[in-house]
Amino acid sequence: MARAARGKAPRPRPRPPRGLAASLRRLLAGAGGGLGVAAAAYVGVDYLRYLSPAWHGRLMPALWAALALAAAARAPFYRHWSAELRAALPFLGSIAFMLGAFLCEAVSVRFVSAVMGLQWHRSAAPLPDTGQWLLLALNEKLPQCVVDLLRAHVITLHHYLMLFIMLGFSVLFGCIKAPGLGIATRYMFTMAIGRLLRTMTFVATILPSARPWCAAARYQIPGHPHPWAQKYYVPYASDSDAIRRVIRDDVAYAAVQSYPGEYRPDWGRMSFLVDILRPTPGEGPSWYHLLKKASGGCNDLMYSGHMLVAVLTAMAWTEAYGGWISVAIWLLVLHSAQREIRERHHYTVDCVVAIYVGILLWRMTRFIWSARDASRARRLAKLDEVQNKLIHAAKDSDVDEIRGLLKEVELAGQEKQGVSQRAILAFAAATIIFTLTCVVLALTLTSDG
Repeated sequence: MARAARGKAPRPRPRPPRGLAASLRRLLAGAGGGLGVAAAAYVGVDYLRYLSPAWHGRLMPALWAALALAAAARAPFYRHWSAELRAALPFLGSIAFMLGAFLCEAVSVRFVSAVMGLQWHRSAAPLPDTGQWLLLALNEKLPQCVVDLLRAHVITLHHYLMLFIMLGFSVLFGCIKAPGLGIATRYMFTMAIGRLLRTMTFVATILPSARPWCAAARYQIPGHPHPWAQKYYVPYASDSDAIRRVIRDDVAYAAVQSYPGEYRPDWGRMSFLVDILRPTPGEGPSWYHLLKKASGGCNDLMYSGHMLVAVLTAMAWTEAYGGWISVAIWLLVLHSAQREIRERHHYTVDCVVAIYVGILLWRMTRFIWSARDASRARRLAKLDEVQNKLIHAAKDSDVDEIRGLLKEVELAGQEKQGVSQRAILAFAAATIIFTLTCVVLALTLTSDG
């Protein structure tokens, strides 16, 4: 009996390794490990441009090189290139959709900036913004070091884009669920939807800028309002009796004042844009030159496009990776929001709306890519399908039948290989080159914020 008892005694479990090395290993293997350190290092090293430009010039190229070499070295050993290949077409479609949304937004930004004329921009008073009042009041109460931190340009638009790109590339190291092109497709599709909603919002009602000097410094738009505004806005802008009458009659009855004529260049098939973009002789020979100068516009654009990018990046990190780095990114989003308000690039309402719109849009596009393990769901579905067969095989003690059914369950969760290895390798090389090119272009085009 004693021998039997000793034979059934549980084996002692091996103790987990202790010490500093084991603690560091657990930290890097847990949520917010190596990828979080790399993201924090990127933001920190880039901020050195303000603290020590010399060190920034040394460390930033080294960090870029290290990240690029790590991704290139890991790419040949990545096991999910077939999944990336299946996600390629939706990825390219989302790029085209996003570029189309950006084009629509650029045309609309130019329209709302030019339709009222330069004189209106100079005379229109900014809207009262209680968020701006609150920040000015806090400047008087908080310690100077805290105020300096709130004013610091810790993170800007291109940082958020780079943080998402780092998240996408981390699929090579197994940090997020494959395919990486899947989360990129979701990000760009959501961005395009958000930009289109933003365009419809700021075109619907034209709001004055929080920076009244912006239009005169950035554009060469006509001083007088557009003919549409001359007829439908100017006569009813300030006269209360005229406003009452137009509400009662619902007809634009007032006579239009005399204004200078509109400049109408010959743009061929694109001449329909003349009434929308309102060009002037000194702004370039084509409509494309005007759109390149559209930038962020000189009206208040409801809601903030910068904040939309920041929120989508934070949502992607929160769902795909989590950990302390996601909390840190959300804190940076709040820092960016107060700085947008503090520097009067946007009103407070623009940042508030951008935050909840970005959150809701990201949650609505979960059908494109999700952090949930689809292979586990397929295995569970297959297990439900063969459950009765497993029960009968167990009753009959048919071990071979049980093994075969369990093999079917395991294969149900694996990716189907329908493409040759050579084609997958060619696709992998093309994907790496194309993505790195997009990285360079994104950082170059957004380097000015």
